[in-house]
Amino acid sequence: MTDLRLLSLDFDGTMVGPWLEGKAAVSEELVKCLAALRKRGALLAINTGRSLSLVDQGMELFPAIPDFALTTEREIFRWTKEGWEPFSDWNQQCDRDHEQLFTEAALLLAEIETYILNERQARAYREYGRLVGLIAQNDDEMDRIVEYLRLQCSRVANFSFQRNSIYLRFCHAVYHKGSVLKALQTRLGIQPQETFAAGDNFNDLPMLDPGIAQHLACPSNSVEEVKETVRRHGGFVADLAGGDGIAQALRRIYPQLA
Repeated sequence: MTDLRLLSLDFDGTMVGPWLEGKAAVSEELVKCLAALRKRGALLAINTGRSLSLVDQGMELFPAIPDFALTTEREIFRWTKEGWEPFSDWNQQCDRDHEQLFTEAALLLAEIETYILNERQARAYREYGRLVGLIAQNDDEMDRIVEYLRLQCSRVANFSFQRNSIYLRFCHAVYHKGSVLKALQTRLGIQPQETFAAGDNFNDLPMLDPGIAQHLACPSNSVEEVKETVRRHGGFVADLAGGDGIAQALRRIYPQLA
């Protein structure tokens, strides 16, 4: 069997969690598995919707610094002795493409915001004064918002979004957890058969693709769409939640993992 060279793990709900009473569970089994695999030469990439600053906050919970942080479902940062640094020219192109997209989608975004304020129970999320995402009161409300947005996306080329539970971020259609993982693989010379990917929510679906990672898994707390996708591609749906479920998956690949 091909050794794993790259682990692409979602953070919230996958590496840590689920969250209970404001505290996320951390799996000691996953900590041990990751330490053993990294000793064997595997690289760890957190593939998350979190920004880089929120990755740092998250790592206060988990006792390991990843080799790479794939942030906001689209950017690549590498850990160095001096801290995080952008990896290759990917982030610059990503920024340019999103700047152009948000300029072209200004009218559509204004209409979306009007719709949200008048007809939905959700609030806008802004960065530097620009509407970049939405936060719904519950999953049912976000389901309705997603139905509306799917009808609107075609109005602007490459306008899309990524959803994680009640949170949604607008984005360029080319950029998601799958494409950023593929970009990292290309730059490292790592193949899909050498890659493990795991996630639990809608925004993880693009990386749960055997064309990108041939070893797939999800914890028991995953949304049904994720479970169905992982099963369809021959991956492992754990019967344990969060990090315990991911450790369970890794031990199926490496039964003798110390």
